[in-house]
Amino acid sequence: MKAFLIRGKLDAGIQEIETPVPAADEVRIRVAFVGICGSDLHYYYEGANGAFVVKEPLIPGHELSGTIDLDPSGEFAAGTPVTVHPATFGKSEPGIEEQPHLWPGGGYLGSASTWPHTQGGMSEFLIMKRASVRILPASLTLKDAALAEPLGVSLHAVNVAGGVKGKKVLVSGSGPIGILTVAAAKVSGASEIVATDLLPAPLERAKQLGATGVVQIGKDVIPENYFDVVFECSGAAPAISGALVAVRRAGVVVQVGMLGAGNHAIAIAPLVAKEVQLRGTFRFKNEVDQAVEVLAQNPWISQAITHVFPMESADEAFAVAKDSENSGKVLVSL
Repeated sequence: MKAFLIRGKLDAGIQEIETPVPAADEVRIRVAFVGICGSDLHYYYEGANGAFVVKEPLIPGHELSGTIDLDPSGEFAAGTPVTVHPATFGKSEPGIEEQPHLWPGGGYLGSASTWPHTQGGMSEFLIMKRASVRILPASLTLKDAALAEPLGVSLHAVNVAGGVKGKKVLVSGSGPIGILTVAAAKVSGASEIVATDLLPAPLERAKQLGATGVVQIGKDVIPENYFDVVFECSGAAPAISGALVAVRRAGVVVQVGMLGAGNHAIAIAPLVAKEVQLRGTFRFKNEVDQAVEVLAQNPWISQAITHVFPMESADEAFAVAKDSENSGKVLVSL
């Protein structure tokens, strides 16, 4: 089968590798679409995602859809449309028994965090545990279903916030996760959703996905002490400082964007003075199931997809995905 392999910094390409055979508790999926995520960009352009360095050829991709190609058990018929839960969970620890996505020792598709690396979905076929497979409703296309994983991240952030129904929400950063968080806040009943970004084009996409107002950083002013919930999706230290100013007293700031390794200068005085709750959010527990339902019921969310490239043009796909002014979610078609 053909697979797109990242061997190191700016060292990647299509390679013919052996087609995998599923074990008794596994299925083989014929991959249809794979989304390019921020972590994939780091692996491609830097050869590492934070501390996770590519040490062997890595197939990227954890946002995917496809059809069942082979199920040894016969439970799933060939051609059944599916997406997947991309995580394998590690070992439970006291206090997080009900949060398997936080258990140490787990893995994630397309990640160099494990050894051997956990290979991802940017290949013609993918082997998954049967329990990880999610059957798609008939109303959801394979293309749109590739959004289930990133939308699941955004829906989990909403759940970490304690919900947003009837609340005033600020989404800081209007990249792919930012605009999907706008959509997640809209379907979750937020009364007002303001999105921010440095660039005008991402703000236009945020409006398409449900933002009731936008703020261009450096040009417009973010209201202070106004928002009930702030979702900080940029992963930029100055934006975190700004989120603590924008949130109301006793409000909630959910840190969605991942900061780079090392120390960062963040002004936390408002956190103390206003008794702000700063909460982290990491991937998701089972919100990918909720995301499948939300996508099926709200086809307008597919506007987050701005580009689709064939795997033969994967290098171009990565270049476009890196250009946040001109792209939202970029997919690779197999």
